[in-house]
Amino acid sequence: MPKIRVNDIIMNYEQQGTGEPLVLIPYLAADNACYAFQIADYARHFTCISLDPRGAGESDKPAGPYSTRLFADDVAAFLGALKIDRAHVMGLSLGAATGLWLAARHPDKVKSLSLHSAWTKSDPFLKTVVQSWQVMAKGLGNVTEMVIQGIFPWCFTPELYAARPDYIEQLAAFVRSRPRQPLDAFLSQSEAVIAHDAAGEIDRIKAPTQITFGRHDMVTSTRLAEAMKGGIAGSELVVFEDCAHAPIYENVAALNARSLDFLKRHAG
Repeated sequence: MPKIRVNDIIMNYEQQGTGEPLVLIPYLAADNACYAFQIADYARHFTCISLDPRGAGESDKPAGPYSTRLFADDVAAFLGALKIDRAHVMGLSLGAATGLWLAARHPDKVKSLSLHSAWTKSDPFLKTVVQSWQVMAKGLGNVTEMVIQGIFPWCFTPELYAARPDYIEQLAAFVRSRPRQPLDAFLSQSEAVIAHDAAGEIDRIKAPTQITFGRHDMVTSTRLAEAMKGGIAGSELVVFEDCAHAPIYENVAALNARSLDFLKRHAG
């Protein structure tokens, strides 16, 4: 996979498909492969560019502090380094928080914005959940196992665990197969999640925006939908009734269909 200098780091990325550029920004602790279930569909219509953000995958992991604003500035510099004037931008969770800042601070670079399981400002509940992941990561001394034991139950519904335990195990094996994130890098990324506050910036977003939530998500639940939709002019809201925090894995067909429909409507 290619690497390129972005601000003060070397960033790793992967590119597939043809068409207008679509940049995919990973969630907390994840690398570019986290969108593996989406790329096959998207790459038929778009040039999919999935990156490893600062602190994850095979990108550099300098000491913190990190912030969602810094992640967004990294993506803006990444687009410049690749000589991409404008791109469709998609992210889930931390990736979506990064997308919010990117579209607000660098509006000329964002053609459309896809925000999955996003939030504008971390509230006390979200902060408490992420702090519990930090405690578990420190206790285990292993970010990968913390993701599987600590974050997975927030990402999927109990019904998925009950009906498809083999699928959960496959996802766990997938996570274990990816580059391991060092503990200090996870703590820097998760502190950025805790400190995230783009509430005063989102009215600057001008790109067509799709916002999606899982009905059963507790971390970034639909409690956050009104502030986001009301703050981003013309944005559209989709709720996946059978999903929690990670529809990209829990209902792949529905997520891919609705997100691809949005992307195609704003291409060209």
